[in-house]
Amino acid sequence: MALIAPDADLVVVGDVHGRADLLVRVLERAGSAQIVCVGDYVDRGPNSAGVLRCLQDRADIVCLGGNHEEMMQRFLEDPQGKGARWLKHGGVQTLESFGITRHEDARDARDALVTAMGTELVAWLRGLPDRFVSGNVAVVHAGADPLVAIAAQKGATLRWGHPRFQTQARKDGVWVAHGHTVYAQGAVQQGRIAVDSGAYATGRLTFARISKGDVRFEVVEDGRPNA
Repeated sequence: MALIAPDADLVVVGDVHGRADLLVRVLERAGSAQIVCVGDYVDRGPNSAGVLRCLQDRADIVCLGGNHEEMMQRFLEDPQGKGARWLKHGGVQTLESFGITRHEDARDARDALVTAMGTELVAWLRGLPDRFVSGNVAVVHAGADPLVAIAAQKGATLRWGHPRFQTQARKDGVWVAHGHTVYAQGAVQQGRIAVDSGAYATGRLTFARISKGDVRFEVVEDGRPNA
């Protein structure tokens, strides 16, 4: 595998899923490196609203969109057709974080969510990119097709993953940092850098410090017994 060589030092943050408390602590520790968050800021955890507002206020951070942001956007666009899936996969917790406790009528819940978020946050959510490239490091949410150049990847592949991603190494020298797939701790395997440690369930939010020739993982945790 080629030597890892980003254009500048990176801090790549794993899936936050509503854990605003842990995100704040990661950002405090990040230092001067370029911070890149891999997506899945919302759902499942208790404070998705806090996560989104924190990141919206940080123009210096690169925020990618994950599959949960995609589901949330689909709910905003078509609450009756797409709402059930999002609510099943953590959307209820996101609504509650915005003060919306009733969601029996999907259209009413969508309207309340748009009001609570405000137009600027809704636009920010819709504008999230699906990849970030620095040198030979590509940061995505879920994975990439190892047979396709990063620039040519479909957004859906980067947000939802690809069946070959975990089993086949790339041959173009590109390292792919990603979330989406939970590991007990950060992992480096065949040019893949995994940073999702299931923060909403484990109380552990992982981030990777990536510099030329080096990947180091750090974790912030909430101290619960099973963390």
